[in-house]
Amino acid sequence: MNLLFLGDLVGRAGRDVVVANLPALRRDLGLDFVVANVENAAGGFGITQKLLGELFAAGVDCATTGNHVWDQKETVGFIGNEARLLRPINFPAGTPGRGAHVYQTQRGKKVLVANLMGRLFMDPLDDPFAAAEALLKTYRLGGNVDAIMFDIHAEATSEKMAFGHFVDGRASFVVGTHTHVPTADAMILANGTAYQTDAGMCGDYDSVIGMEKTIPIQRFTRKLPTERLSPANGDGTLCGVVVEIDEGSGLARRISPVRLGGRLAPAMPVPA
Repeated sequence: MNLLFLGDLVGRAGRDVVVANLPALRRDLGLDFVVANVENAAGGFGITQKLLGELFAAGVDCATTGNHVWDQKETVGFIGNEARLLRPINFPAGTPGRGAHVYQTQRGKKVLVANLMGRLFMDPLDDPFAAAEALLKTYRLGGNVDAIMFDIHAEATSEKMAFGHFVDGRASFVVGTHTHVPTADAMILANGTAYQTDAGMCGDYDSVIGMEKTIPIQRFTRKLPTERLSPANGDGTLCGVVVEIDEGSGLARRISPVRLGGRLAPAMPVPA
């Protein structure tokens, strides 16, 4: 089974590069399931129902989020009725929406996707490690699900790495989001879980983490209040990670970065 995770989509540049390339990627890589982090897709802040529909139509099967999940006011109204959109599972009880869900691929395979948010240097939520532990008491690889994928939306690389090792052997794939820069540590951990600290972003890399450069530079150099950040809308780069999953054990056989378009050096899985 082949899974693709797409890093944080930032603004129109991120959406456009995904919509333009995802149908061919699904075909050429034989993808069974696609997850994308969409928390910056609507002008850099949150997601709307209309834009979400466009991404689903292009081939996204599940959308994850993070600390910007509520930036578009309309999201609170529809997230409870849209099982394909997740918010971090470690929000307090009673928060609208869901943090994890089991999806079925076209070949009938069951994929559990869980969205978590880290606590270091972030607005603190409930313990993501405890939330994952509770989830893994219900779902087991090779048992009631065929694959388990975690998106850990976090600032600190140490927290992401610790979480990867915490669930190693109990999840198919752990991928980090939030920092918008693809890390060079795609690997399979000791007990068979695929891991990458950050998938990077889908967006314009002639920017400051996806945002037009002028305002962030002023914030750093002048330390004065400035206008709202806005996404850079040049040519986008699609950044993601493909993982091949053993259909017997649910553990990873292979992990490969994917980069297409824009300013970054391209990367695609090498044929086995």
